[in-house]
Amino acid sequence: MNGEIPNIFTNALPMNKINSLLATVGMLLPLLSAFAQSSESPYQIHHGAIVRGDSSRAELALVFTGDEFAEGGAYITRVLTNQGIKASFFFTGKFYRNPEFKSLVKSLFKKGHYLGAHSDQHLLYCNWEQRDSLLVTQKEFTRDLLDNYRIMQHFGICREDARYFIPPYEWYNDSIAQWTRALDLQLVNITYGTLSHADYTIPGSSGYRSSKEIYESILDYEAAAPGGLNGFILLVHIGTAPERTDKFYLHLDQLLKELKSRSYSFKRIDELLEQTLR
Repeated sequence: MNGEIPNIFTNALPMNKINSLLATVGMLLPLLSAFAQSSESPYQIHHGAIVRGDSSRAELALVFTGDEFAEGGAYITRVLTNQGIKASFFFTGKFYRNPEFKSLVKSLFKKGHYLGAHSDQHLLYCNWEQRDSLLVTQKEFTRDLLDNYRIMQHFGICREDARYFIPPYEWYNDSIAQWTRALDLQLVNITYGTLSHADYTIPGSSGYRSSKEIYESILDYEAAAPGGLNGFILLVHIGTAPERTDKFYLHLDQLLKELKSRSYSFKRIDELLEQTLR
């Protein structure tokens, strides 16, 4: 989610309301009872997507998404290398095709990070205010997602090795989860409770969150919530619009050191959820 909202949505709602809705979703979801615990696994499921790993284990997956921006890529890669952490990166087809990002993708793949799909054209699948109202057909969804995987093959990323998929805008419904399973893939999404996903927001918008607020929300949640960040799928954007100069990823080194000091370990998304697709 880089803050780029498709025309089909911006024609309906102004950007300040979109940002407000996104922030509200992030803050309210932990209070809702929509999560279901699978009887066959220790993972949390929401609308058919896995949104949290095993909450009894002090490990989490650090995931990054990208569409049109990637200015944080080099810095993020250095931090992960220095800290000895493998992360997971979910990019759109537009991202993979961008010649400016080619060397970054190759470097991440060579270093052993997980590389996955995020929709070829960064589609908005369903209405923000009426989640069950689809904005794409199954045919459109399938064509778009498979196009994402086709361009990934150019980097040596096989579909069989990248079966976990994060939806664009981190927004989806049960139908999207079912259509994903029909392709022998598994939909996953971020664990809500912190403000990490708000790192793309622009100053002056109603949903804007500073890096300080985001950082503190992560540590506050870790300290207060039962299970802390156990099993968390924690999302950060690999790049944001130039209008946001307060880049949260620049706090990543400090954050990872702090979480390590609290006895957390970091896993690739496939390692965190290794039982799911077996």
